Amino acid sequence: MNKKETSEIKKNFSDKSGFFIMERVLTGFIDAEKNVLFHRVDSCLTMPAEEHDVYEETLKKVLNTNVGKNFCEYEFPNEAYEEGQPQNMLFSLLKSELKDEVMCENYLVHIANNISYTGPFAVISAYCTYTIRKKDKNDEFAEGEDEIYRYILTAVCPGNTRSDGFVFDSESNEITKKVNTELVISKAPSDGFLYPVFSDRSSDINHVMYYAKSAAKPNISIVENVLGCNFVMSAESEKESFNSILKTVVGDDLDYMLITTVNDKIKEEVAAGKDDTEKAVIDNAKIKDILTEIGVPQERVDMVEPVYEKVCGNVPLTASNLVDNKTVLTSPGITVNIKPEAADKVRTSVVDGRRCLLIDIDDPTIQINGMPVTLN
Repeated sequence: MNKKETSEIKKNFSDKSGFFIMERVLTGFIDAEKNVLFHRVDSCLTMPAEEHDVYEETLKKVLNTNVGKNFCEYEFPNEAYEEGQPQNMLFSLLKSELKDEVMCENYLVHIANNISYTGPFAVISAYCTYTIRKKDKNDEFAEGEDEIYRYILTAVCPGNTRSDGFVFDSESNEITKKVNTELVISKAPSDGFLYPVFSDRSSDINHVMYYAKSAAKPNISIVENVLGCNFVMSAESEKESFNSILKTVVGDDLDYMLITTVNDKIKEEVAAGKDDTEKAVIDNAKIKDILTEIGVPQERVDMVEPVYEKVCGNVPLTASNLVDNKTVLTSPGITVNIKPEAADKVRTSVVDGRRCLLIDIDDPTIQINGMPVTLN
């Protein structure tokens, strides 16, 4: 799924959409010892509106449009569709529309037995449908061509108790320390997943989307053990790997202009593929093309392939994970943040034997700590 496809599902994840129905929701509570203490399936069509809104708010957070970072697509290996394997379990759960109580309980037990999680947590899974309107060659809605996208959306929500702070006791007219031993389930999921994926405006049962609240700290056990997929590098790891490759290959020629130019080239790759089903990737061949285009010496370009293989193997990097939306220059005691539109106003140079950072200022009046200062 790309950002456009994710946005379509998220935008329509509401009863107000007219094309979406959240039909049933499975809730389960798992304690710190991985025991399923509670589970229940409710009809969303008959539950109170306030309760329905909370489920909708929580589950919608899983549909994160930061695709490739917080929301990543994984392909099931061939064996995952065998009886008892994760893909087969999810497909069966989807077909049951959460109507099979034994299947729902087994699903929660599977999660409990395979997840690595600290403390108690809740699992919320909803069976949803979305009517996909199809258009004809005249860009008009075609009668009778609608398709129903059926999916299971799951959120994993941590539970905790809070006893900090103060409350006003109206009976004693005093402010007292808050005492609360009730376990509160967070409305902000730490993890989640969507099955099947919404690709080319249709269902793809061979892929699943995994959500992590922190892109830098994905729960690998959910990807590998709960979903049965092969984990790939996090966005942060991909960025670190790319920086390592660039630093090793370019060496002492690495400067401000080269770094910002490479960043701009990768931005162009991301923009060119924003509407494609497949995410834009950067591999060793693409890095060689970029470095050649910006004038890096051939002997340096020839180093890319062996260095890339050593760092990443044959795995391509997600282009959007490599892009910096602003340039940050740091030196001991100094940090300068530069927005993309001002990148060409900054350069490095040697002045009177000293290495300097030069910033072109078109307007002689600038602000320092909020106060206007005129440069003469």
